Amino acid sequence: MLTVDLDTVRLFVHVLAAAVWVGGQLTLGALLPVLRRAGTDVSRSAARQFGRLAWSAYAVLLVTGVWNMAAYDDTDRSGFAGTISVKLVMVVLSGIAAVVHTRATSRTWLAAGGAGALLFALAAMFLGVVLSG
Repeated sequence: MLTVDLDTVRLFVHVLAAAVWVGGQLTLGALLPVLRRAGTDVSRSAARQFGRLAWSAYAVLLVTGVWNMAAYDDTDRSGFAGTISVKLVMVVLSGIAAVVHTRATSRTWLAAGGAGALLFALAAMFLGVVLSG
């Protein structure tokens, strides 16, 4: 069996939090049309409950992301600085868009915030894969 060390646990927790943040947005987005038919309060309650979990996952992503950067020893690799910079921008934009979505008072801002949060999160996740290669 391969060795499990702190680096493995750190990366696992980071990927798990990303799965919750990104996967939860995809899942909730797919379920909302059905939930809305069950009643406005049902979809709002589901979104609020997901928000509690999602924001916790986002916080874990931030902490483990900083930890990942501190532990990474190949920062002089060609293109690393540019890629990590763009990834960090995507992470921040995903959080900002999610706040916009959460506080939206119109359907337009609700949709724009939700779409932005997901698209920026997907971009950050993709760039994480690029960095791991």
